[in-house]
Amino acid sequence: MLISGSMNTGKTRKKKYLKRIEMKEQREIPLLFFMDKMKMKVIFLPIFEYKKNVHALFRGGGSMVIEFRNVNKYYGNFQVLKNINVQVKKGEVVVVVGPSGSGKSTLLRCINQLEAITDGELIVQNTDVHNKKTDMNELRRNIGMVFQHFYLYPHKTVLQNITLAPIKVNKTSKEEAEKTAMVYLEKVGISEKAGVYPHQLSGGQQQRVAIARGLAMQPEIMLFDEPTSALDPEMIGEVLDVMKALAKEGMTMVVVTHEMGFAREVADRILFMDDGQIIEDTTPSQFFANPEQERARLFLSRVLNH
Repeated sequence: MLISGSMNTGKTRKKKYLKRIEMKEQREIPLLFFMDKMKMKVIFLPIFEYKKNVHALFRGGGSMVIEFRNVNKYYGNFQVLKNINVQVKKGEVVVVVGPSGSGKSTLLRCINQLEAITDGELIVQNTDVHNKKTDMNELRRNIGMVFQHFYLYPHKTVLQNITLAPIKVNKTSKEEAEKTAMVYLEKVGISEKAGVYPHQLSGGQQQRVAIARGLAMQPEIMLFDEPTSALDPEMIGEVLDVMKALAKEGMTMVVVTHEMGFAREVADRILFMDDGQIIEDTTPSQFFANPEQERARLFLSRVLNH
């Protein structure tokens, strides 16, 4: 339901309204969107969606949720990440591109400590992930991840795959977990597949289940590691459409991909990596029109002409 009206908001801030609508016990809550000083919109939506919609309104101006400070990563004597310094704000969509072997996936996997950094500092949601005292299980609850391969349990239905983590990790009741799972299956466009098994789905459908599974934990950050690279060309679009919708809703996303069209259309920023380094950190318009580094220009000339 959408209600439009008029109101003088003065110096009202986002934080004030987040506080006012912090009503966890309710199924639906009113979300206030102030588009300017005189016009007001009120949207009623499920409670687990309201924060994403608030941050969509203020996209790009949020607080820092990920920060690499002089991060290095070694595999034995081989240095895969070299002096990484980069920040991601709440609500941003940051797309990481570059040639194979440049360190893109390693960078992504360091965020939720699937790969441990060797030295430097990595701060995620105000938590030093390199600190041995950090409860990584707690931190990972707020970080969803979608991989190149789907990693669905073949002996469990789609619904069971999605509800497993909320029930086991978050101790959510089965009834509530299933209700939430159906919301996200509807979001990714395959609610009718809830009772089938992974082998009965196309690759694109399986990847959409994997996205719904990540969202079911209601994370603050979503990581995507080349989510379309294992798909047939005709299935890529359906997965990218889901990701575009998430971006519009204000989800913080870090995406490793070779899909340049997606990067151009959806990214707030593009990181170009080569040889373990971030050599460009810029806007899509700047990157595609006039990249600063010769290596980036060469990369684009190859990927855009094939």
